[in-house]
Amino acid sequence: MAHVEAIRIVGGARLAGSVRVPGAKNSVLMLMAAALLAEGRTILEDVPVILDVAIMSELLRRLGCEVEHDVVLGRLTIDVPAEPLHQADYDLVRRMRASINVLGPLLGRLGIADVALPGGDNIGSRGLDLHISGLERLGATVESEHGYLVARAPGGLVGATLWLDFPSVGATLNLLMAAVLARGTTVIDNAAREPEIVDAAHLLVAMGAKIDGIGTSTLMIDGVEELHSVTHRVVPDRIVAGTWAVAAALTLGDITINNADASHLEIALDKLAQAGADVVVHDDGFRVRMSKRPLAVDVVTLPYPGFPTDLQPHFLALNSIAVGAGMVTENLFEARFRFVQELARMGAEVRTDGHHALVRGRERLSGAPVEASDIRAGAALVLAGLVAEGITTVHEVQHVDRGYAHFVEDLQRLGADVTRIQTDLGTGAP
Repeated sequence: MAHVEAIRIVGGARLAGSVRVPGAKNSVLMLMAAALLAEGRTILEDVPVILDVAIMSELLRRLGCEVEHDVVLGRLTIDVPAEPLHQADYDLVRRMRASINVLGPLLGRLGIADVALPGGDNIGSRGLDLHISGLERLGATVESEHGYLVARAPGGLVGATLWLDFPSVGATLNLLMAAVLARGTTVIDNAAREPEIVDAAHLLVAMGAKIDGIGTSTLMIDGVEELHSVTHRVVPDRIVAGTWAVAAALTLGDITINNADASHLEIALDKLAQAGADVVVHDDGFRVRMSKRPLAVDVVTLPYPGFPTDLQPHFLALNSIAVGAGMVTENLFEARFRFVQELARMGAEVRTDGHHALVRGRERLSGAPVEASDIRAGAALVLAGLVAEGITTVHEVQHVDRGYAHFVEDLQRLGADVTRIQTDLGTGAP
C-alpha cells in the first residue's frame, strides 16, 4: 500500500501573531518563463519554496537553462543559453498549467516552440484559443500535433492589434512576451490587469522591452531586437496574504500580515470588514482582527480589480460558520464549486445552482476526512478544519504544496494544532 502525505488539523485554535508573505506564485512562474527571452543570468528575489517553482525550474533545465534556487535567501538564478531548446515535454507541462507560459518567449525568441498541452488545477475548462489566435495574428502558424501545440514563425513575429474576448492572464502574458521581440508595434486590447501581469511587464521593461499602458487594459508594445538579463524582486503574493486575512477572521484571531500590498486586495479586505473584521493597513502590509462571529457576505468573482476567484473557496468557508446567509457567485471557473461537496462533508450548509452557491452559516463545523481538488480548495479546507469540532484530515496535500510555502509551519507558529501525516493511499486512514 502506497503512503502519501495529508494535513491533520485539530479544530478550535485561535490564530494570533505575525506572518510574512513571500513572492507571488502566479508571478514568479511568469517571470521564470520571461527569462527565456534573454541570454545570460536572470536573478529573481523573494521566490517562494513551492512545488510549482520546482516544476518550472526542471522545465527550464530541459530547455537548456541552468537553474539554482537558494531557498534560504529566496533567490532563484536562471542562466539562459544563447540557443535554448524549444520543446516543453508533457510529463512536466501536465503537472502545471503555467508551463504554457514558455510558448510566447520561445516563439518570440527562436521562431519555434513545441509545448505539450497543459494540465494543472482541476477547476474547469481554460482553453488556449486566445493564446493561439493572438499568436496567429502576430504571424505564427499554430497546430496541435500528438498532444503538443506546435508554433512556427521562421521569419519572426510581426506586430499587430489584438483583442482578447476575455482578459485572460495567461493569454495576456504569452502575447506580451511574444510581442516584445516582434517587428513593429503590437496593441493588446482588453488585456488582463492583475498585479502579476504588471510585475511581469516591469521585468520586461527592465530587460529592455518598450511597453506602454502597464496596469491598464490596453498594452502597446514596440518590438526591440534583443533583451538583456536582470535582477528582479517578485511582487508579494496577494492570494497568500488573503488566505491569512481570512484565517484571522475565521478563527476570531489577530494576524499581522507583512510584505503584503493591501491595494491588491481592496475588495477582499472590504468584504472582511463587512463581515465584522477590523482591518488596519500599515506600511509593510496589514493587520486583521476579529472579535465576534463573522457576518455572512456576498461575493462575486471577476477579473482584477474584481474579487479574486482564488479567494472564493476561503470566503465559502468563512460564510459556512457566519451569522446569516451569503451568496457566492463564481464567474470565472465553473468547477471551483467542486470544493463545496468537501465542505459539506464537514457539515456546511451549501446549495449550488449553476455558478451560484448559497451558504447558510452554522455555529460550527464538524471535523472529517476531505480531499483537496486544487491549490486554493486545499488551503480553504485547512482553514475550515481550524474552526471544526474534532479532527479534519485534508488529503491530496500536494495541491497545497504547489502554492503555499511552509504553510503548516506558519500555522503552527500562529497557534494552530496542525501536522503533516502519512496516510495509506486509498484508505484515508492515518
